[in-house]
Amino acid sequence: MRERSSRLAAVAVAVVAPLVCAAADHPPAPVFPAHLNEVHLTVTVQDAAGRLVPNLKVDDFEVSENGRPQKIQLFGRAVEPGQEDRLALDVGLLLDTSGSMITQLKLSQAAAVSFLESIPRAHDLLAIFFDSDIRVSHYSSENQQGLFDQIANAKAGGNTALYDAISVYLSRVQDSTGRKVVVLFTDGEDYGSALSLPQTLELLRASGAVVYPIAFTGGFPAGSTRGVQARLALAQMADQTGGRVFIPRTFRDLGPIYERILSELRAQYVLGYVSDDASRDGRFRRLKVEVSGKGLRVRHRAGYYAG
Repeated sequence: MRERSSRLAAVAVAVVAPLVCAAADHPPAPVFPAHLNEVHLTVTVQDAAGRLVPNLKVDDFEVSENGRPQKIQLFGRAVEPGQEDRLALDVGLLLDTSGSMITQLKLSQAAAVSFLESIPRAHDLLAIFFDSDIRVSHYSSENQQGLFDQIANAKAGGNTALYDAISVYLSRVQDSTGRKVVVLFTDGEDYGSALSLPQTLELLRASGAVVYPIAFTGGFPAGSTRGVQARLALAQMADQTGGRVFIPRTFRDLGPIYERILSELRAQYVLGYVSDDASRDGRFRRLKVEVSGKGLRVRHRAGYYAG
């Protein structure tokens, strides 16, 4: 499917109309799609040395919303059965094929293929190639050869509709109950999107998706403002969603990066609760997850919008 970025304003309006209302100077935030204020969040826990901690129990976690403790009513570990729907992976592979990626495209293509060969069976897989246009392909885990060919034949050129590509992915998986994982192969620049970076961050906050940018920033001159801004944008996407940014320099860097991502996916927890605030005021509610145990660090999305 081919979707031109020049038409993406209409696409985004259909998905999250309040966010992209062009008539408003400060468009309202998108609404978190939750029923009965049920909130799900994906959590990664590390010890003081950075090692993943996959063996915690529900009693080890405390969740607060805007500073108020919440009762955890859903708990699942990625390594145990019984929560298949909520622990299934809905993977978005977003590959930047714009002109700014010309010098980095071969490494990016190798990275994408290597990731597909490494990732465990996904519940769903969307591949999105983006430059001035956005091209969406839907693949099952049993039928990925066509995607390998599409990656190998990709050519770099045109502007970069990065933010619109993210919004297209989120619109396709907004009703999914599984873990939404975005692996983003890009240098982080955006030229020509209908959405801005702040609007994209709002969408990501609302979605529950975890973003892992694979940042190919080797094409920027050392210390350039463009490179700094691009890396900052990717870092914000990862920080807001509980993901991490990785910067490969050579082919040798790819294996350890994928092992780290896959290790995190295998070690994640899914927590859920029904908010004690039944109002649906559309405001942002900040989340905080704490775990018992000395020196443990937690990553998760920053919060959600209550519709």
